[in-house]
Amino acid sequence: MAVLQRLTAPVALSCAPGFPVVRDAVLDVDENGTIAWFGPATAAPATDAVVRPLPGLIMPGLVNTHCHTPMSLLRGMGGDLPLMPWLTDVMWPAEALLTESDVHAGMLAGCLDLLRTGCTTSVEMYFFTDALTDAVRTAGSRAVLTPGIIAAPGWDRLGSWEQMRDDVSARIDAHGLFPGGDGRIELGYGPHSAYTLPPGALASISEHARERGALVHTHVAESRGEDAHLRDEHGSVPAMLDAGGALGGRILAAHSVHLSDADIATYARHGVAVAHCPGSNAKLAAGTARLLDLRRAGVPVGLGTDGPASGDDLDLWHQARLAGLLARIGADDAAAITAAEVLLMGTADAAAAIGRDDLGVLEAGRQADVVHVDTDDSAFVAPEDDAQLVSNLVWAGGSRLVRDVWVGGEQVVAGGEPTMADRRESLTAVRAVSARLRKALAADG
Repeated sequence: MAVLQRLTAPVALSCAPGFPVVRDAVLDVDENGTIAWFGPATAAPATDAVVRPLPGLIMPGLVNTHCHTPMSLLRGMGGDLPLMPWLTDVMWPAEALLTESDVHAGMLAGCLDLLRTGCTTSVEMYFFTDALTDAVRTAGSRAVLTPGIIAAPGWDRLGSWEQMRDDVSARIDAHGLFPGGDGRIELGYGPHSAYTLPPGALASISEHARERGALVHTHVAESRGEDAHLRDEHGSVPAMLDAGGALGGRILAAHSVHLSDADIATYARHGVAVAHCPGSNAKLAAGTARLLDLRRAGVPVGLGTDGPASGDDLDLWHQARLAGLLARIGADDAAAITAAEVLLMGTADAAAAIGRDDLGVLEAGRQADVVHVDTDDSAFVAPEDDAQLVSNLVWAGGSRLVRDVWVGGEQVVAGGEPTMADRRESLTAVRAVSARLRKALAADG
């Protein structure tokens, strides 16, 4: 395979097992947008490709395991309410007014936000799948789209939950898990939760997904009040899902805050992965997930921002810091989780949690999703020291120092600005939709 470009940098974090820090690094990108070679310059093969020297460090693109990106349109609405009143009294009435064009505008703006922070892949649960797909391609990002499947009041405007399920199945049957064939879009199923679907629905959706090798992405045990009736009847939501046969295949359980030891063991037994969203959970006072216990049990855990109406900033670096800080406080142990482990939850571990062995690591054969971080900043006081470099990146650096981003070898952020879509035009569109929504909701009283 022909090498089209070579990126070089003084240092690279591959996020491979053992967390090696590669000095004087070289990364070759082939014509398919995958990594053809990665390693130190002393071992790099000869090439005629264009060489792009980069100051600072390079690392894999971040993977956001749980998001509702089009909710960038609703950012800040009901921001001081608990989860269920926030959903039923603010979010769902506002979402009932959204058109397909609105969702496209919100998704595009959010994708550009994500890319500017170094997040190249997001796992999305929303509706208007065609609009989501077009927005992802317009931004130049990558997404696992799990169209929402729900049976809550007002949502029948989009059809029954069976129709929502069957639409996803028909899309996969017609076009495969990766429509377009370039890996930018993967399709899966997004059953909202056990408490917004009738008995048996999640098992049925999981069966459709297993038959197609698709991801099932759902909310589980986010807050104490949301599904109390299910816990009273079944012991716990994971126990209910297990008894109903809904946990086979690729399952990504978002939040998973209120889990017992038995629930964690159930996750481990079935290979269920968790999308950990500490910022959203804290803002909604939903609780703190048992991160260390999940990791000790071998449950795959990736970081998620949740939607920008609840998590607000779409900055996975912020979630990484919160995850580490809360875990250390909860364990009363400053060594409970390291900076490298926190970073892996946003890269290699996140990719593993969603079953994508082509993302999250810089190594030959994986997608050339690459982030360039500026180290010429006071956040980095000893960039020549491996341990201090990683510590400074996680605890003091982060998204503000992201300069350039590539997805599939294509540069989609240059000097901090998106290259594929106009960020100012996108912002104008989002503000216009927001103004219309506020006016309509005010008129409704």
